[in-house]
Amino acid sequence: MLVSYKWLKKLVNGIDDIPVTDLAEKMSLSGIEIEGVTVPGDGLSKIVVGEVLTCEDVPDTHLHLCQVDVGEDEPLQIVCGAPNVKAGIKAITALVGARIADNYKIKKGKIRGIVSLGMLCALDEIGIPESVNPMKHEEGIYILPEDAVIGDSVLPYLDLDDEIIEPDILANRADAMSMRGVAHEVAAIYGKTVNFEDKKLTEVDRKAADKIAVKVETSTEQVPTYKIRIIENVKIAPSPLWLQNTLMNAGIRPINNVVDVTNYVLMYYGQPLHAFDFDKFGADEILVRQAQDGEKIVTLDEQERKLSKEDIVITANRKPVALGGVMGGLDSEITEQTTNVALEAALFNGTSIRKTSHKFALRSESSSRFEKGINQGTVREALDFAAAMIQELAGGEVLSGVVESNDFMPEPQEVKTTLERINASLGTSLTVEKVLEILAQLGFETQENNGEFHIQIPSRRWDIKIEADIVEEIARIYGYANLPSTLPAGATVGELTAMQKLRRKVRTNVEASGLSEVIGYSLTSSEKAREFADVQGPITSLLLPMTEDRQTLRGSQIPGLLDIINYNQNRKNADVAIYEVGNIFLATDSEDSRPLEIPHLAFAISGNVADKTYNSAAVAVDFYHAKAIVEQLLAGYENLSFEAYSAIKEMHPGRTARVLVGNRQVGFVGQVHPATAKAYDIKETYVASLDLEVMLELAPAQTVFVEVPKVQAVNRDIAMLVDRDKTHAEIVEVIISSKVKSLSKVELFDIYQGENLPEGKKSMAYSLTFQSRENTMTEEEIAKAMAKITKNLTEKLNAEIR
Repeated sequence: MLVSYKWLKKLVNGIDDIPVTDLAEKMSLSGIEIEGVTVPGDGLSKIVVGEVLTCEDVPDTHLHLCQVDVGEDEPLQIVCGAPNVKAGIKAITALVGARIADNYKIKKGKIRGIVSLGMLCALDEIGIPESVNPMKHEEGIYILPEDAVIGDSVLPYLDLDDEIIEPDILANRADAMSMRGVAHEVAAIYGKTVNFEDKKLTEVDRKAADKIAVKVETSTEQVPTYKIRIIENVKIAPSPLWLQNTLMNAGIRPINNVVDVTNYVLMYYGQPLHAFDFDKFGADEILVRQAQDGEKIVTLDEQERKLSKEDIVITANRKPVALGGVMGGLDSEITEQTTNVALEAALFNGTSIRKTSHKFALRSESSSRFEKGINQGTVREALDFAAAMIQELAGGEVLSGVVESNDFMPEPQEVKTTLERINASLGTSLTVEKVLEILAQLGFETQENNGEFHIQIPSRRWDIKIEADIVEEIARIYGYANLPSTLPAGATVGELTAMQKLRRKVRTNVEASGLSEVIGYSLTSSEKAREFADVQGPITSLLLPMTEDRQTLRGSQIPGLLDIINYNQNRKNADVAIYEVGNIFLATDSEDSRPLEIPHLAFAISGNVADKTYNSAAVAVDFYHAKAIVEQLLAGYENLSFEAYSAIKEMHPGRTARVLVGNRQVGFVGQVHPATAKAYDIKETYVASLDLEVMLELAPAQTVFVEVPKVQAVNRDIAMLVDRDKTHAEIVEVIISSKVKSLSKVELFDIYQGENLPEGKKSMAYSLTFQSRENTMTEEEIAKAMAKITKNLTEKLNAEIR
């Protein structure tokens, strides 16, 4: 909803001098957040009221040569191509040097060789959006009222100098979805009073009940009340300028005087209304019922809608003429030929309206209000106000009486509380007098007896039902900033959980390796939900997804990371290193249908890890770079190992390993299968996925400090021939299992397979580092250690030491 500050100042006494920025800040602090304040005319300059004195056609063109009086000594010569320009009208005139929409500057120029010293403007040319513009561009320039003063700025005439407030109205404060509701809120904040306009309705002797009857066939829960007034002999015409300006600033396109009144009352009261062309009904009875399956209606947007029994329809002669609470039908719309109007005001079930609106993707100002709730106590008042306004602007005759299904009024609400409960809840020391003052500001009638308050809740605040609601109202008007700030009592000091500590440690380690954090979508497509999942099983999908791409809970974070890599590489950012800490979801077969949420770490690296320089080549990411990051993360875990893994079809079967700690699988690391990379349109990419719950479970209880040895280390190399199927991990395990205490490091530095080696063999060479903690090792001790390792390799792996 958009709130005109000009209009608001008319409804609340004593706020004329309050800056709109101050109002926006106080409303935000009191519970209704203000998203922004805009001035429609910002950026416009030197645009004035001009009167066309003469208008001559330019031969062989569609152009007109005009002399325009703008209040200067001499009229301006302006060339205009609008079809509706003529002598005697007053129009929006942009002078030379003016700024119009899109910051376009008007310059002195020549059109077909004729000097033009300005521009006569249409509304869109001064920034009025097409969605609210009452004129199409091809219809010509906008004609101002005859009483517009020549030479004056047009901004006040079109209310372009207004300040438009945009509140973020949540479902719990739907009372603020009307100007009257906002006025009550502002009056309460500043301790002012409201000033609402009254209109006197004059009825003729003819009775509306003689013309039409109303019958509600559905339940009162669906349609609590339905009311109709008949207005005869109206004259359809454009609305006066003030009404058009009001609607445009509220984000509504002016149409004609009758339809504009219904929209004005909608914004003023928050009460949706609808005007029918009564002569098009072809019946003397309105029937409100549930639609029949397969029944059809063409709505005002010229779209045919196929209805079902969940929809509420308004019918005449058994034929739908409106989709209740959402949109009227095209067959009964108000046109220039309309003379008799049936004006509707009703209450519809919000849940039903929401379902219909969602089904047809047809969200209107009316439907949004029925969904959130409206003031049920002012339905008749809003109807009468609108009828009087139509009578005033369209000259109609209002038939006496309202034809209605019932005279429904909401039950009065009373809430009780005590001063003790209020102060205990807020931590304040408010007095009875202060509480009564705040409740009076809110417009609540209150009876007080010895600190006990009996509060009558007006129908406009249907959100207030219980004692806690009253306490909240007092708190926000008193001012949240004025509530005392105290620490909670108790000796317990909050601390991070073990999982939170692990997540922070993981983030620190991964970012130290050069990766950047991203946050992916938890919802993905059903196909991607199964990709890269260690365990294939059922998936969990939404019943009403917003899009097909976001309908299923993910089983792995990696597809989301690959989408991000694709997004970057398509924009020439080839080197991408990203990670995400988040949950994956596994469906269960238990009675509780909720899926398991398992915290995971996943990362993906593509491109180069080091760029090309003048003296070195670029270094592309490879399996060992990704594996090193995993090793860094799991440093200190006992019995860490990597085992060839080919169970995930989206991973390269020869360049993927599962990560083991003892016999427990923590995750996997490896290269994305080339076919998968091609499907995602990304370059060679390496990924890893680690289960944080398993990491937490297997994490070392503590890190034991080991003093740095003070003696020199000794290096020895060993090369061997082994069977080709023997892995590096197996060889390292055998070397370590030799139980040489002084062995501190084992590093592979050469692998050879090819010519001059026996069939089925390969050569592997390792550098072994020995370092005693007590003293420098002798040659005899080193030889003894090497012999022990050599013997173990020969016996367990049938290795041939070279």
